Amino acid sequence: MFEMLPPALILVAGALLIGPLRGHARNAVLLLAPALTLWAIWQVPDGVSATVPFLDYDLEIVEGSPVRRLFATIFALMAVVGGLFAFRTARWYELAAAYAYAAGAVGVCFAGDLITMFLFWEIMALFSTVVVWSGGTEASRRAGIRYVIMHLLGGVILKVGIEGVVVHTGSIDMQPMLATNFDTWMILIGILINAAAPPISAWLADSYPESSPTGSVFLSAFTTKTAVLALILLFPGEPVLIGVGLYMVMYGIIYALLENNIRRILAYSVVNQVGFMVCAVGIGTQMAINGAAAHAFAHIIYKALLFMSAGVVVYRTGMNKCTEVGGLFRTMPLTAICGIIGALAISGFPLTSGFTTKTMISQAAADDGLAMVYLLLAAASAGVFLHAGIKFPWFVFFQKDSGLRPKDAPWNMGAAMVIFSALCILIGVFPELLYRYLPYPVEYEAYTAGKVLFYLQLLLFSGLAFFLLLPLMRRTDTISLDTDWIWRVGLKRIGVLLYRGLAETGAAISAATEQTLAAIGREARNYLGAERRPVDGERGFFARSWPIGLTALWIAVLLSAYVFVYYLS
Repeated sequence: MFEMLPPALILVAGALLIGPLRGHARNAVLLLAPALTLWAIWQVPDGVSATVPFLDYDLEIVEGSPVRRLFATIFALMAVVGGLFAFRTARWYELAAAYAYAAGAVGVCFAGDLITMFLFWEIMALFSTVVVWSGGTEASRRAGIRYVIMHLLGGVILKVGIEGVVVHTGSIDMQPMLATNFDTWMILIGILINAAAPPISAWLADSYPESSPTGSVFLSAFTTKTAVLALILLFPGEPVLIGVGLYMVMYGIIYALLENNIRRILAYSVVNQVGFMVCAVGIGTQMAINGAAAHAFAHIIYKALLFMSAGVVVYRTGMNKCTEVGGLFRTMPLTAICGIIGALAISGFPLTSGFTTKTMISQAAADDGLAMVYLLLAAASAGVFLHAGIKFPWFVFFQKDSGLRPKDAPWNMGAAMVIFSALCILIGVFPELLYRYLPYPVEYEAYTAGKVLFYLQLLLFSGLAFFLLLPLMRRTDTISLDTDWIWRVGLKRIGVLLYRGLAETGAAISAATEQTLAAIGREARNYLGAERRPVDGERGFFARSWPIGLTALWIAVLLSAYVFVYYLS
């Protein structure tokens, strides 16, 4: 029976119960709903196990495969640990929205057709917007509006592509394709918007830092990684994704290095890390797809851990910027240690999860003869260590003492961070625990002497460069302009100029029209006015009394003219 039901429904039920329940009952739902979802995920067999008729189609609402189960597993695990992290501080509607958001992500994982995928895709967009709004500030309200506009635009583009594929092929199945026509390009663009691919990527760094300290943890996990799964299922081996992924990697590094806001650093880092996955999907080999799936799994854990660490800092201090904090390790040792573990994992440091997954992508590029891609990914690993591996923990926990002495994380937040820290190390030390669940057989050894030595040298010299250039790395209270300047400021200014131009043109036309009508009125009075003019005491030309003979003459002239024109025609 459970094979026939989408596991996402359990999370939906949990989301519906969060509001009415209180106290321990609500807490039990927060932990049990995703745990039951995780159990249901592993009851789904390979292949299609549930269909629903819709119009002339059979919607495949549950289709299992190794890669689908892998993504669904980490989404459910994220919901469990995220619920543990958030339940004491988050508002009930934020928790309900976060669980519905997670349900949409799990639903996308098992969607066997494009229509079902689109429905769960839009559920994610709707409830993730509520999570952003739950920040409870004017900035979060504005960011949420921009967020939902961007995702609705992406949804429209995706739907146009799906409709085109259905019309031209008659099929709604989720199957590999290449971007060779308008329909498939629309699907690809719609997915890349959710993946935060530049130039439509600023929505992520705009919205995630404005959510609550707990909301940003949930936001970091689902939207971009469901996009990666969609790319794996629909566009494996699409060449354009290699270039897009490399651009995302470099873009995320540059903006994260420039950023001062703690959570905006991590938000740009999300774009950077998703770039590795997108590039791997573009390579398209079995090794690359395994690398993309494994890195997505590991990324959700260490990125959520980093956002948890940053969230605790924001929760305890109320500060959001690197220039406002420093020296927090004195009173927040647990948060600092967990943040450092997450920073090492995202940097791909040996014995952490990032090393065992990110190097798989680089190896796939090398095996496919893509030397330039391999070198760029290696350079990007050094850049990641600069902005996330060192910059985040250094400026938040170890730079010049800010004088702040906040308490460490509450027990539930600390427990959530410890769980994800342990997983980062566990996957790093025993990568086969993850490799066995990847979509293809794994013939890859992460810990070879050459590979470990290469990455240790790369990361350690990157760290040396950071401290040698520390005066240049210090942050100031500045704003980095991103591509969202185009529609947040540029288009607004253009609109204001157009409005003013149209208003001035309209005023000029209105004035000219009034003058013209006034002149016409004066002339009309001269010819038709019945009152005598003060100038000459005469009525209007056509208002005067005429002799009968002159009137008869005019009638005869007009009649003759009419007859003449009639015969000519």
